[in-house]
Amino acid sequence: MKIEDIVRKKGPAVVTISATATIAELVDLLGEHNIGGVVVSADGQHIDGIITERDVVRHLASEGASVLQRTVGELMTSQVLTGKPEDTLEETAHTMTYSRIRHLPVTRDGELVGIVSIGDVVKHRIDQLTDERNH
Repeated sequence: MKIEDIVRKKGPAVVTISATATIAELVDLLGEHNIGGVVVSADGQHIDGIITERDVVRHLASEGASVLQRTVGELMTSQVLTGKPEDTLEETAHTMTYSRIRHLPVTRDGELVGIVSIGDVVKHRIDQLTDERNH
């Protein structure tokens, strides 16, 4: 199974946010979409960074509620690991596990085409193992 199979099942929609948005706006977006991470992008196609609920919580613990007024660009991770649609499920699971990341944007020719979470990878791997067992 390849990552493009997961993206095809989930759909290609990726929630993005501008680096100039506030952390309060980010928190609203995470809650609205019931997600744990957002790709930071000025145009919805190119990746400027990524920010997750963990980033917010870590800064909230050290800075308190004032962190909500900071911008996404101040807290985001700008060195973003990405996957390619043709990457295998095993390669992706390895990358995510050993890099300790939970969200992996998927790109083709430098443009965002989807995102997978570690939960997506685990779910599809379990489905794959179940299918193999049943056959």
